[in-house]
Amino acid sequence: MGFMDWVAKINKRPEPEEVAVPAAPTEDDIVAALARAEAMVAAGAVPAPVSSRVKKVTGTVRQTLPRLVNLGLGSPQAYSVMATATDYLPEAIGGYLRLPRQWADSRPIENGKTSLLLLIDQLDLLSSTMDKIFDAVVRVDADALIAHGRFLQQKFGHGSDGGALQVPPEQTPLRGTLDLP
Repeated sequence: MGFMDWVAKINKRPEPEEVAVPAAPTEDDIVAALARAEAMVAAGAVPAPVSSRVKKVTGTVRQTLPRLVNLGLGSPQAYSVMATATDYLPEAIGGYLRLPRQWADSRPIENGKTSLLLLIDQLDLLSSTMDKIFDAVVRVDADALIAHGRFLQQKFGHGSDGGALQVPPEQTPLRGTLDLP
């Protein structure tokens, strides 16, 4: 090896290694993650407040999934829905289930709260966040309906009066049948 070969070898920068980026979860992957979270709850014999809150979160995520395109699949809200199903919810449940039941439900661990109360707080936070995202997703369709109604009103004039039924007095069926003093 000559001097020039040695310099070339020293100065050669290594090729960057390709990093395999996992594919984004599909809707089916997210639904499967929700089912696994529900199975964790069923198998772990958790208290009713935990079970009902998990069902609320998973139900809201399921309602939201088909409408996520309204916000854009790369949006922070879409990411939050995906992460809730695949990470945040299973991690919260798993952390609680790894603890002995009696200990988790009776020993304060932070600010006077037991593991059970901390889990309930976390589930409530996830639930309220998923509710807000669902409202935002549905609001896109509601706004489109409002905009379409304004377009029609502008294009064709005034619409209906909201569906109120106008019956002339002479056609009222009870007219004159009840004579009160």
